[in-house]
Amino acid sequence: MNIETTQRQYRRNAVFYNLVDRPLRRVRRRAVAALQLRPGDTALDFGCGTGLSFDELERAVGRDGRIIGVDVSPDMLRRARARIAERGWTNVTLIESSADAVELEPASVDGVICFYTHDIMNSREALERAVAALRRGGRIVTAGVKRASGAHGLVLNPVTRAYSSSAVTSLANFDRPWVHLEGLLGRLELEGRLWGTAYVARGTKGDA
Repeated sequence: MNIETTQRQYRRNAVFYNLVDRPLRRVRRRAVAALQLRPGDTALDFGCGTGLSFDELERAVGRDGRIIGVDVSPDMLRRARARIAERGWTNVTLIESSADAVELEPASVDGVICFYTHDIMNSREALERAVAALRRGGRIVTAGVKRASGAHGLVLNPVTRAYSSSAVTSLANFDRPWVHLEGLLGRLELEGRLWGTAYVARGTKGDA
């Protein structure tokens, strides 16, 4: 991933990022639920942005649990810190780092969410780090937008590309954003949303 390009893009977008996210709120709730987290668990929000998933993750892990948020953009993390302070959370740790260079303790988290992080999904190195941080039996869930097929795609794909332009630096693998994760975990459970323009993919870390 090009860190400077990503940081520059999210510096421009940080102010209105929460508004752009609104159409995906139901997908976000579905993605967090798919992690099947329990009170006391540790969740890794990989590419956490402004912390829009934190409310759902907090409800899942509770006060005795822990949330780790990783993001490359200091502007996004500034807003995430404001959210944490406003909510009074004391169990959230933020790490400013590129996803493909972040240092995470091996087998230390119970679930990983990658939400609307297409650039991370295109980095096998980043996903390798996320999977390494996941405990055996833990789930990783990724969700976001994708290229739709068929008649829906003819109408909706131009809108999806325009909508995504503020949040991605590349549309590579836009038809199957989960391809690298599938290569690491094997078979994934896939669920289409929003007429095929969004998806939820989930996999479990085995003994391999």
